[in-house]
Amino acid sequence: MKFPDIGKDEQKRQEALKGYSILDTMEEQEYDDITYLASQICGTPISLISLIDDKRQWFKSHHGLDATETPKEFAFCAHAINDKNNIFIIPDSRKDERFHDNPLVTNDPNVIFYAGIPLTNKDGFALGTLCVIDNEPNSLDEFQIKALKALSNQIIALFELRKKSFELETKTKEIEAQNVVLKKFAGNAAHDIKSPLATIVMVADLFSHQYADQLDAQGMEFIGMINSSALNLTEFIDGILNYSQNTHLLSEDRQFVNISKSLNDVIQLIDPMGIVRFTFNFQSESTLYTNKVALDQIFLNLIVNAIKYNDKKEIQISILVEDHKEFIKFNISDNGPGIKTEDQQRIFQIFETTSNTDKSGVKGTGIGLATVKSLVEGLGGTISLSSEIGKGSNFGFTLRK
Repeated sequence: MKFPDIGKDEQKRQEALKGYSILDTMEEQEYDDITYLASQICGTPISLISLIDDKRQWFKSHHGLDATETPKEFAFCAHAINDKNNIFIIPDSRKDERFHDNPLVTNDPNVIFYAGIPLTNKDGFALGTLCVIDNEPNSLDEFQIKALKALSNQIIALFELRKKSFELETKTKEIEAQNVVLKKFAGNAAHDIKSPLATIVMVADLFSHQYADQLDAQGMEFIGMINSSALNLTEFIDGILNYSQNTHLLSEDRQFVNISKSLNDVIQLIDPMGIVRFTFNFQSESTLYTNKVALDQIFLNLIVNAIKYNDKKEIQISILVEDHKEFIKFNISDNGPGIKTEDQQRIFQIFETTSNTDKSGVKGTGIGLATVKSLVEGLGGTISLSSEIGKGSNFGFTLRK
């Protein structure tokens, strides 16, 4: 009996095999289907997916054989991987000086015929073989060899998919851990920043009231600027926190939401005095299975923007809800100043703003619409904008039912 040769890149080959984290894993139907097909195509009672580590050949799948591994020095597959580009065929092991006295030949499972296709990965390392075994002399025709090669390619594809899946899972866990740290940091930082800002607002208000008679118009204007800047910065920080929490928001429980009631609740919160003229058009009494908090936040952002940046004496907002087979489409339009064509795409990016200002002459933070886009897409929908300068804007978005 001749022991298998050890290749010069054996250490790297072993590392490549370990990189798939597949040794000693449970049986899987995908691999068992392949060995079954190999056995049927080649007309042999045994078919194996064999992986060669430093001391043994271990079978990921073993059709027609009860054993799950054998010593490496007896393994036919350990010979086969030394020619990683070609099939290794032994028509009759009893007539081959390398194998005639091999325990796997002289004893159970009586390997007389052997044919193995090396499982060679994209880096050129033969990890093991897909092999077929018979207890009597045999041979393979061209069709059977091609079929074995095709099946071996599928095994490598499964290995690569497994590796990518583990890498993605590892990366996901790393990102989740980082997000936890960042969320905690953002919360602490926001608290540490907002506390002195609140003090600034309070002191500015106090100063403007108690010392109004000692300050000229310019002094009062400066105090007002301090107050306004502190309030804007507070709003900016709140916006960033809301944007950063979108992923957490979308992962919360979903429920059946009555769209009409949800809209009315949001409008009551925004416009309790009924100053804005709303027009509604519901095709039906639509219900959506979604995250209610996320849906309310979408409505809140879009409607507040339509009011906040409106330049007309009478604010008009129209809301259309269309019920389709697999999704619900919303259109929220206003009679505001409109948005320039060149600004209509970038305003959905965080921190991007237009030249429009609110009723106090203050520009937006560039967070609200980015939040809306993130929430809509997170709920399986899309959002778009159409607008005409001087005539208003129409935000259309869909949500999967």
